[in-house]
Amino acid sequence: MYTVTDPATGELIEQVPNATDEEVLAAIDRVHRGYGSWRQRSVAERAAIVARAADLFAERTDELAAIMTLEMGKRINEGRGEIGIVVDIFRYYAERGPDLLKDEPVAIKGGRAVITKGPIGPLLGVMPWNFPCYQVARFVAPNLVLGNTILLKHASICPRSAVAIEDILREAGVPENVYVNVFASSRQIPSVLADPRIQGVSLTGSEQAGISVAVEAGRNLKKSVLELGGSDPLILLDSDDLDESVNVIATARMRNCGQSCNSPKRMIVMAEIYDEFVDRLTKRVADFYQPGDPADPATKLPPLASVAAADEVAAQVEKAVRQGATLRTGGRRIGPGAYLEATVLTDVTREMDAFYEEIFGPVVVVFKAETEAEAIELANDSPFGLGASVFGTDPERSRRVADQIEAGMVYLNSAGGSQADLPFGGIKRSGIGRELGPAGIEEFMNKKSIRL
Repeated sequence: MYTVTDPATGELIEQVPNATDEEVLAAIDRVHRGYGSWRQRSVAERAAIVARAADLFAERTDELAAIMTLEMGKRINEGRGEIGIVVDIFRYYAERGPDLLKDEPVAIKGGRAVITKGPIGPLLGVMPWNFPCYQVARFVAPNLVLGNTILLKHASICPRSAVAIEDILREAGVPENVYVNVFASSRQIPSVLADPRIQGVSLTGSEQAGISVAVEAGRNLKKSVLELGGSDPLILLDSDDLDESVNVIATARMRNCGQSCNSPKRMIVMAEIYDEFVDRLTKRVADFYQPGDPADPATKLPPLASVAAADEVAAQVEKAVRQGATLRTGGRRIGPGAYLEATVLTDVTREMDAFYEEIFGPVVVVFKAETEAEAIELANDSPFGLGASVFGTDPERSRRVADQIEAGMVYLNSAGGSQADLPFGGIKRSGIGRELGPAGIEEFMNKKSIRL
């Protein structure tokens, strides 16, 4: 079942049956048939439809935000903000797509050539629950402009978001066989990837989900883009306004109740300001203690996406303390619903699980670094490599540190983020490939060389 359970109350709202194997095959057939005609439409026509989708997402901001609040507990204002970047993504590819898809002349020995940029065929998208609209947008918008067709499997707790997105795209003019939502189960994904009509897969999700999909994609020689977990470091070199730095860092970590792959999760602070930073951060994080209705704009601490998610994060915190970490504040489950107190941990060492694992919730882990070199070593000592941040008053020093961090993205004096025109993605166990920006339209592109 695809199930909507209000994470604020635990109330079961709705259940939708999984698609049968026959229904999944029929969906594959639809996007295969749709590809033949969609790829023949001009880039300008496809871009115009994507532009219309942007307008419709903007018009339905409140509706979509309310759905996300109900399904996964997102604060209503954060839901509205999510739709804002969805609109930006669709508009970016509608406006820039035609230029990004122009033929590229190539100087070759003994003649001339061009590289044409076209689609490769029907694609499978496997999407997560933490950003139910944004994650879909960054996969769908560029590929619709490019000319690929899409079979979309959303997270099992987000059926209403899945239906709303499909309705908007249909109203925008996307043909019914070009974008198809299917309530498939995880066990059906291998057979979808084995189908010769599906040419690639994009997954955003957990490390384990990425491994499973990568195995099946590799077994069937299918292109894959994987955006997986992250345990992003934030290095605080110095600050001319420590209260402001603490506020920015705490707010960034608590965004989406800490359930963001590229949220700064490991704060690495230079020794000379460490004690004062931890004291101020602990007080600031305590401001998030009062749980509330995520539909109320005044709420600071929403629930996590599910009771299971809250229990998992609470168990990680408990294990860290049991292994010797210092619990500065928070860490307790609050019920009913999927609430967890905002938490600060210090004194986490390499012998503890919390040093290397991703904590996907409202938990801040703070490390002390005696030197710049030690800060960089701590930042890079992770199986993940999604994003990172460097805060400091000296731009040259911050850039020098940023250049040595092993990550797909580094932000200077900004605690992570995402924007339509900037490539997004990581290295190491954080995934493969890039989304957004010019790179985002190239992942499932046939760059065909034509010698003239």
